[in-house]
Amino acid sequence: MKQVTASMAGTVWNIAVSEGEQVTAGQSVVVLESMKMEIPIEAEAAGTVEEIKVAVGDFVNEGDVLVTLA
Repeated sequence: MKQVTASMAGTVWNIAVSEGEQVTAGQSVVVLESMKMEIPIEAEAAGTVEEIKVAVGDFVNEGDVLVTLA
């Protein structure tokens, strides 16, 4: 199982994928908002979205798991 983690602390602004969806390496899966900037978080590897661990509006810290891929 692969994990997509937050690269910095921020608020989940948008979730660009849904469970069961195929993603490619480099595809934006979540957008965080921090210091009035939008930061896209990309999948480092291709896979199928197994579980989305956050919801829009959630605050996350650096290293928190956002999405798991199978």
